[in-house]
Amino acid sequence: MRRVALLFVLTAIGLSSSTGSADDGITFVRDQDVIYGRKYGTALTMDVFRPKSRVNGAAVVLVVSGGFFSSHEAVSPVFARPLVDRGYTVFAVVHGSQPRYTVPEIVDDMNRAIRFIRHHARDYGIDGDRIGVSGASAGGHLSLMLATAGASGDPNAKDPVDRESSRVQAVACFFPPTDFLNFGAPGKELIHATDHNKPFRPAFDYRELDKESNLWVPVTDPARLREITRKISPISHVTADDPPTLIVHGDADNLVPLQQSETLVEKLKGAGVEAKLVVKPGAGHGWLTMVQDMNVLGDWFDAHLKKRDGPSDGK
Repeated sequence: MRRVALLFVLTAIGLSSSTGSADDGITFVRDQDVIYGRKYGTALTMDVFRPKSRVNGAAVVLVVSGGFFSSHEAVSPVFARPLVDRGYTVFAVVHGSQPRYTVPEIVDDMNRAIRFIRHHARDYGIDGDRIGVSGASAGGHLSLMLATAGASGDPNAKDPVDRESSRVQAVACFFPPTDFLNFGAPGKELIHATDHNKPFRPAFDYRELDKESNLWVPVTDPARLREITRKISPISHVTADDPPTLIVHGDADNLVPLQQSETLVEKLKGAGVEAKLVVKPGAGHGWLTMVQDMNVLGDWFDAHLKKRDGPSDGK
């Protein structure tokens, strides 16, 4: 996961301009640090890449996350461009990062981002009922959490953004963790922070507010840990109304087993959801030609985010 975050940073070098022109080959306008929410006094931001021409009215959210680390410096125009060139408005979302925030809190950030985008769809010239999502590794996991566990908004929320749905209409992602209760083999549970590789442990160091002491205390009860772990595993939320799902995964991945994608795709198909797994022979956890595979993802979004006639319920 750390390697993926580094890949996003490296490919961003030399492509950080706010706007582009036909002369420099850049065909998008970039709006940086758009605030989509705040928590504990901290702004949550995204960068928006808007095509200068061939706008198709659909959106793709790129989850900027590797190992559940996220930062503005990791936003990569290189990964956005293949989608922008097809006419998509691309939203590169930076979530609250570990080590400060844990996975459940990060999932909340991503739900907020989708609601914000949908609420401001008209401002960005997009159809709020045609939103796709993509990411790699932890970003893939968060993409699938939106796909399987995105929810209707709260109609009574004070903030109008929170009244919007966080459901998406298509997902295409790379090598995602999908089942922390069966990680690589049936019954292999990753419920404790120390069950994870050292760099990623803070993201799974769950704490809850103790009402008696009014302090945030570690969660130690195995049943509660297992409950949280199930809640952050996309495979636990699969239902028949989930969106079409594409996953690209290497069969030599030593960090996130291919089994994670295989079992999720099998369960999605069993529920009647269109799902496809593309296996990259010999590929590990990230590969140098990943940018080229963005065209495979683009084809998936083209097939499933075409303009539809009639009303939509946000699913």
